[in-house]
Amino acid sequence: MGTFRMPPQIVRLVLLTIAIVGSYIVARYFLTPASFGQYGWYRGDALSELASHDPVFAGKKACEECHSDEFKKLAQGDHKGLSCEACHGPGQAHADNPDVKISISNFSPCVRCHEFNPSRPKWHHQINSKTHYSTGEKCTECHVPHNPQEVP
Repeated sequence: MGTFRMPPQIVRLVLLTIAIVGSYIVARYFLTPASFGQYGWYRGDALSELASHDPVFAGKKACEECHSDEFKKLAQGDHKGLSCEACHGPGQAHADNPDVKISISNFSPCVRCHEFNPSRPKWHHQINSKTHYSTGEKCTECHVPHNPQEVP
């Protein structure tokens, strides 16, 4: 009986597989950061990098210190679970210096949550902004943002 000869296409496939796996191992060795895996499946240095960034969000408590009347309205309304910065944007600069003003655009914060989306629950108030705002008015002309059920 003769010796077994592997077909040339199989030899090429095996060599190609070895080349691909070898390239991956070499690339992984050189491209993986040294701190990767220090605390699990992410870079350990990422924690110190993120901690070095200046905070941009102040949090609800910082808003409550100066705007307690608005905070009380919000606590009674449908938006009680929202952070002030969900609509007003990052407020750390305003909390540090009240002269820095925070403003919201026409109705984009409202539409972000209330634009019709069939995946949202039925109890969540939704609108079609193209038909709801046919004359270009603002949400705040008909609704009180901190308690939307209240009429201005």
